[in-house]
Amino acid sequence: MWNSKNKTKTGKSPKKDRIIEFTKPLEWLVVAFILAFIFRSFVMEPYRIPTGSMAETLKGDHFYLRCPQCGYRLDYGYDSEAENNHRQNNIRAIHSRCPSCGYYLATEGIIPVARGDRILVLKCIYQFFEPKRWDVVVFKNPLNPDINYIKRLIGLPGETIEIIDGDIYINGKIQRKPPKVQKELWMAVYDNDYQPARPRQGNFNGHTWKVPLDTDNSNWIIDKNKPTMLNLDCPIGQINQFSYNTSLGNGFRATYAYNNVGYYRFRPFCSDLMVRLCARSPQRDNFLAIQLSKYGIKYRASVTADGYMKIEKIQDSNKTQTLKTKKMDFRIENTPILLKFANVDHILKFNAGEETLIYDLGVNPRDAGEIRAEIQPKVTILGAGKLNVSHLAIFRDIHYTSSKYGNSRGNGRAVQGSPFTLDKKQFFVLGDNSPNSEDGRWWNRKGIGNNGTVFPPGIVPQEYLMGKAMVVYWPSGFEFPWPRPLKAFLAAKSRQNILLRIANGFVSLNWIPNIGQMRFIYGGSKKTTPKTKTH
Repeated sequence: MWNSKNKTKTGKSPKKDRIIEFTKPLEWLVVAFILAFIFRSFVMEPYRIPTGSMAETLKGDHFYLRCPQCGYRLDYGYDSEAENNHRQNNIRAIHSRCPSCGYYLATEGIIPVARGDRILVLKCIYQFFEPKRWDVVVFKNPLNPDINYIKRLIGLPGETIEIIDGDIYINGKIQRKPPKVQKELWMAVYDNDYQPARPRQGNFNGHTWKVPLDTDNSNWIIDKNKPTMLNLDCPIGQINQFSYNTSLGNGFRATYAYNNVGYYRFRPFCSDLMVRLCARSPQRDNFLAIQLSKYGIKYRASVTADGYMKIEKIQDSNKTQTLKTKKMDFRIENTPILLKFANVDHILKFNAGEETLIYDLGVNPRDAGEIRAEIQPKVTILGAGKLNVSHLAIFRDIHYTSSKYGNSRGNGRAVQGSPFTLDKKQFFVLGDNSPNSEDGRWWNRKGIGNNGTVFPPGIVPQEYLMGKAMVVYWPSGFEFPWPRPLKAFLAAKSRQNILLRIANGFVSLNWIPNIGQMRFIYGGSKKTTPKTKTH
């Protein structure tokens, strides 16, 4: 019933209706804000990686580089302290080395900085599930709880950790990385697909360029028309070989293209390697093998003329021991076949096409032989018959260092000869960029707890674990291609005017995401303890 012309049918005035209509969206905004706050505080929170201690898994502020000789892409960490030293001249100095061809990059000039990866961290996961080894975790820095750190989880409560020749041992047993984690941690030593465009110009590991493959005194030849391909034509009973020459190419030291080259010569050898190549033969009868040496012991993975995959061990004056064999469903004939052979974490793994052959060397430190870390590993390719080999590449595993600068026995925590034992509710973490990571090895002060309590040096207490890194949702992006004269002008004049500083910051932003680098961050699996040695 209508009471008056100024009243609605419900008895409310138009003025009150307008107030309600105006406040409802505000209510939704408040609710959305509260939900977002709860989600961010307890479920998922974004973080930006500022430093390179987890490179290449996660990159902090860095430079996008491409080798001017071979075109191999690399990232180089941005050092803000060094930048401050050069700020007056607007110079950013880079001294790195191509991880493939070995060309020394010495660049000075104004180079745009790519800001660190932005990641999402699942904060509530450790309220319901136990942390797993190899997880990438965010935690409060025990030395300064106001700062968040991100590292890889290595040691769990009650365990004894020891780094032996770059590998992680828990309670005296080697710890194997989950396959997806291992795949992310391989680093290039040489890729034959990337050949220098001007090989007579420039410094390649202290010399002019020469393909670092010793084919002399062998029937293996480098194809003149396709220099990335190697050909062999010899009788099936006559085995020919060529080796990777570290005096010409990059060596097997635990170096990182992300870091300054200054300490390269002090790094220890990394003998956990993988070789990848593509093989093809016009005939059925052929033999091809990849041979890796560690501590002077040779391990050979081969595909034989009679159609078998084989893994062998060669030592003591070339005494050969067959470790494992498998009949193949194919031959290297006409169709290109991808071969990969890796010796990593005391596991020999041989892939030929879709076939896989695995041999476990054992979990104890000396199961792979007497540890002789001073012996540089070696890579050799052997073959017989008619063969074409292409896409040859060599990779090395991550190598956890025992000292900050040298390859001698270090004085860090949990290093070889100084095992470190965790108590209840204590964790141990390391950075993937091992030579350039301030982590549990080097924390020399007690951690700061609540109400004046302290924690033992080197540990992360359980209450300081904040969450698990899950995904890189916004990788380090690219700048918009502003005109170079404009950027140079703003860079030169930005100190003179606040508006110019704002404009310079605006044109320096990384607006364009590197979509190809959006990725999951892989961590631990349910299987945390390796099995005992079986054959």
